[in-house]
Amino acid sequence: MKTCDITLFVNREKYAITVPVNRTLLQVLREDLSLMGTKYGCGTGECGSCTVLMDGQPVLGCLTLAATVNRKQITTIEGLEEDGVLHPVQEAFVEKSAAQCGFCTPGMILKSKALLDKNPTPTTDEIADHLEGNICRCTGYVKIIEAVEHAAGQMDKNL
Repeated sequence: MKTCDITLFVNREKYAITVPVNRTLLQVLREDLSLMGTKYGCGTGECGSCTVLMDGQPVLGCLTLAATVNRKQITTIEGLEEDGVLHPVQEAFVEKSAAQCGFCTPGMILKSKALLDKNPTPTTDEIADHLEGNICRCTGYVKIIEAVEHAAGQMDKNL
């Protein structure tokens, strides 16, 4: 099997690894780096459970080949908290009970963070549109959207 050497910057840490060219970013995160927060859902890019941030933009880990992310900054759900303090989006998901089973939560939080980074005051419709492609079978999205709106307000206060 053909392999390649890559350097990843995951959650502010540098990793130099050799990967098979057909290995996905999701597999590398979970199996090689033991970062289990990123979930394997459908494996076809339909559910969004494997969403991570690459250079601040949401990508699907199950569809992204690890060989294509050399020298990229990757953020997983584990990388959002700093020094034991949750990111405002994580905190809002807790406060607004936006996580039910928790399976979609990491992808929802990371995609929401990306939205708020580029649009700190999104409308309800903009939030719903941005989260399209991330499936939640438990909450019906109401609490998730409320959490993102709450996080936006909290982040706005901190500016």
